[in-house]
Amino acid sequence: MKQINPQIWKEELPLFRKKLEGFQTGEVKKAEYKGFSGRYGSYAQRNPAQNMLRLRLPAGRATGEKLAFIAEAIRKYNVTKAHFTTCQTIQLHDLGVDATCGIMEEALDHGIVTIGAGGDYPRNTMCSPLSGVEQGEYFDVLPYAEVAGTYALRFIDAPKMPRKLKVCFSNSPANLPHATYRDLGFAARPDGKFDVYSAGGLGNNPKFGVKVAEAIDPSEILFYLKAMWLTFCAYGNYENRGKARTRYMQDACGGPEGYRAAFLAKLEEAKTCGEDLTFSVDATPITKQGDGSTVSGLRVIEQKQPGLYAVQWHPIGGSPNIETLCEVCDVVSNISAAEMRIAPDESVYLVNLTGTEAKTILELTAGDTAESLFETSVSCIGASICQVGLRDSQSLLSACVRAVREAALPDGALPQIHISGCPSSCGTHQTGEIGFRGAIKNRQSAFMLYYGGCSVEGSEAMGRELGTILETEIPAFLVELGKVVAASGKNYTTWNAENPGKFEVIAAPYLA
Repeated sequence: MKQINPQIWKEELPLFRKKLEGFQTGEVKKAEYKGFSGRYGSYAQRNPAQNMLRLRLPAGRATGEKLAFIAEAIRKYNVTKAHFTTCQTIQLHDLGVDATCGIMEEALDHGIVTIGAGGDYPRNTMCSPLSGVEQGEYFDVLPYAEVAGTYALRFIDAPKMPRKLKVCFSNSPANLPHATYRDLGFAARPDGKFDVYSAGGLGNNPKFGVKVAEAIDPSEILFYLKAMWLTFCAYGNYENRGKARTRYMQDACGGPEGYRAAFLAKLEEAKTCGEDLTFSVDATPITKQGDGSTVSGLRVIEQKQPGLYAVQWHPIGGSPNIETLCEVCDVVSNISAAEMRIAPDESVYLVNLTGTEAKTILELTAGDTAESLFETSVSCIGASICQVGLRDSQSLLSACVRAVREAALPDGALPQIHISGCPSSCGTHQTGEIGFRGAIKNRQSAFMLYYGGCSVEGSEAMGRELGTILETEIPAFLVELGKVVAASGKNYTTWNAENPGKFEVIAAPYLA
C-alpha cells in the first residue's frame, strides 16, 4: 500500500498563511475563507480575529511524542483554550495568525496532520478509546483504525467528495464511536471479524447505517474504505450541500437495499481495479508489566494487562484547564508505554499505567474532572466560538452542573446528557438518553428536548423530540427530574425503564 508523506503538504502552507492574512484584513470574504480553510483543519471563530485548529489524532490516540509536542506548542504560542471533540481530536482555540500557521506546520514534524481535518475530506478516523487494553472487548481494533486513518489521507488530494466522510471502528457492542451510524463503520464481532455499516449519520435527516457486509476479514477493510469513497463520489449530491452527506444516498438509491447494491458494486470495482489493498498488522503487544502497586476508584479501570490501569479524565464539556492539559502531557510523555486516548464522549483515558503512575494522574487531574456520571455529559464547543452554532451549549452545561451540584443529587440520579448548539448534532444529542439541541422559543434562547436515544449496538434508537424548553429553565427541569429519580432509590436508567411516561409528565410544564 502506497503511503502518503505528510511533509508534502508543507509546500501549501504559505498559501494558507496568505489567505488567512487576507481574511484578517478583509480582503478575503468570510464565505471564501471558510471554503478554503477547512482543508487545513482550521476555521475562523465567531470572533473573526480568532481561529480554531483541529489536530487529527487517528483512533483518538496520542503517544508520548505527540503529547510532548502539544504541550510545547501550547506554551510556545500562549494557547489559552483547548477542546476534546466527539470525533476524538484536540481543537486549539483563540489562535492568531502566527499560532495557527506555526502549529499547523510544526505538527507535521511530530506525526500530527491537520490537513483534511475540516472541509470535504475524510475526517479523523475514530475508534473505541480503550481498544487493546479493555477487558471483555471482542478484539483489538486499534491497529486497523490506524491503518485506515493512514490510507484515508490518500483521498485528500483525490477527486473531491461532496462532503466530509467519517470512518470508525468499534471493539464491542458498547459502540462508543457509533460504528453502526457513521458514514462507514466497522463493528467487531466475537469471531475476530467485522460487520460493516455504511451511509449513516446524525444531524438533519438522521439515519442508522445500512449493513453492507457481515463477517469480513480485517485484512480487507481498505477495500471497503475505497468502495465508500467511490460510492460517495458517484452518488453523493454535489448540487445541494444540505443533502451532500452519505446518509442521503440511502434515499437517492431507492432505500437501504438499493444503497447496499450500489455500495457492493463499487466494492467489486475496488477489488478488481488491480490495486492490492490487503494487509496484515503486526500488533505490538503491550509488554509493560505492573510493579505490584495497586489503585482503585471511580475513575480507575483495570486493563486486561495484569497490573496495569487506565485513568479516566473528563473535564466539564471536554474543555480542560490549559495548564492541567500541559501537565498531563508532560507527565504521560515521560511514563514508559503510557499514552492518551480521547473518547467520543469527550473523556480522556490515560492508559498503560502502574498503580503508582495512575495515582499520580488521579491527583494531577482531580481539580479538573467530572465528579459524577451526569458531569461527564457531552457538549459541542457552542455558539460563543462556533460560527454556525445557534446556542452556547458549553454555557448551558456549566449552568446545569452548578444547579445539580447545589441540589446535592446523588450520582446516577441523572444520566449523561448530550447537548448540541445547532442541528448538526456535534454533541450527538439525537442518540443520548436525554439530548438538547439549540433552538428558539418566544424569541428567547431555548433548546429542543430529545428523549430516549440509545447508541448501543443492537438497541440503537433516535431520541424523540418532545418540545422546546427555555435555556434558563433547563437546569431546574433537570434538578426536578433528578430529585424524583433519587427519591425512588434507583438510578436514572432503571427508574426510567420502570416508570414509562413519567419523564414526559415531569417535562410537560417546562415545554408548555
